Amino acid sequence: MAKQRGAASAAALRAGLVIASHGRHCLVETPQGDRLICHPRGKKSQAVVGDRVLWQASEDEGTIEQVRPRKNLFYRQDEIRTKSFAANLDQVLILIAAEPEFSETQLARALIAAAAERIVPVIALNKSDLVKPFERAWARLAPYRRMKYDVLALALTAQGEADLATLTTLLADRTTLVLGPSGAGKSTLINLLVPGALALTGEISQALNSGKHTTTSTTWYWVDAARTTALIDSPGFQEFGLHHIEAMQLAHLMPDIAEHASGCKFYNCTHLHEPGCGVIAQVESPGRSGTISASRYRIYGELFAELSRTRY
Repeated sequence: MAKQRGAASAAALRAGLVIASHGRHCLVETPQGDRLICHPRGKKSQAVVGDRVLWQASEDEGTIEQVRPRKNLFYRQDEIRTKSFAANLDQVLILIAAEPEFSETQLARALIAAAAERIVPVIALNKSDLVKPFERAWARLAPYRRMKYDVLALALTAQGEADLATLTTLLADRTTLVLGPSGAGKSTLINLLVPGALALTGEISQALNSGKHTTTSTTWYWVDAARTTALIDSPGFQEFGLHHIEAMQLAHLMPDIAEHASGCKFYNCTHLHEPGCGVIAQVESPGRSGTISASRYRIYGELFAELSRTRY
């Protein structure tokens, strides 16, 4: 009898994809394309956008019974809390702009978070139509091109004009989280690739928040009718904590530092002051060329100090 009840219960579970969330409410999409609000079982919500879940119907809504194993989870962590962006990603598109000037530290933090979860990053620099600012910004990205990151130039406009051919090819048949600071053109890009995305976001927000219009934290969009290419829009990032990463792990997550970290005299080298350090020997300085830019090495030192203070 117990086995029969268990079999009936298992049969009642249905597959779904979390496409948006707000508080303890999730919007789940079925394989047929239907969408309904689901709530997690228990007090704490653990499902994030991109999760594959098993849910059970309850009247006109549903209950998330199980989150399927993830291949990755892109998140940040500061002293107070952990913020999950999305799960099961193929890549992260980091959109920055020539103006306002982007923060290289924030860019580095996002790249490190992606590397920690083995997620492929793509860097897109917007506003290539602003000639002088773009030249300066493009030059600042030279170290990232040397590290073999995909670095693209974009000219998104409010009128919807853009050459998106290269980017569209990179996005095809993948699930991509779009991440970027305020003013970089993220909303413009999303609306170019997903016409009507703004209206859809409003509908999702109202559904998740009982009729009140609010911005959902993260939202999934299908780019194509076949539902093989997906974009996940996330809130703008100004602070990006990396407290979930150990200081001694940092060098291995920064390709230019990692390239020379094995050439150090001491196995536990911090690459900050030790004699015979293979990393320090490659840092560029006035009068000396090197394969590690001074700005990247400065960021490494600042992050190492921060992560050394925040172990608990």
